[in-house]
Amino acid sequence: MDCLFCKIINGEVPSYTIYEDDVVKVFLDVNPSSNGHSLVVPKKHCLDVNDVEPEVLTHIQKVVKDLIPKYKEKLHCDGMMLVQNNGYGQAIKHYHLHMIPRQENDGMIIKTNFEILDPKETYEKLK
Repeated sequence: MDCLFCKIINGEVPSYTIYEDDVVKVFLDVNPSSNGHSLVVPKKHCLDVNDVEPEVLTHIQKVVKDLIPKYKEKLHCDGMMLVQNNGYGQAIKHYHLHMIPRQENDGMIIKTNFEILDPKETYEKLK
């Protein structure tokens, strides 16, 4: 398989591993949005959230919850942004959850370049 994350998990590509167990590997992102930006990656290859077993998603959330205090203590971050893409925006087609440490006033802005619908209009489409 020509999956970068599978190669990292198998030790074929080096990484800065922060945590690892039988289910997941957590390593630093090579193109970080902040200091400590990490990826939580299941060891079993799965394309996106629809392809991940529910028990693995639960385990990933537990690992993240356990790691956040370490990041706050060691990196002195004020919070943690969790991001997960499916389809468009997913550069590596292997499910992964971004852990992005945040600092108050870090200047990180999430914005769009398209018109945002009125919430009522969006609600009507989604209900």
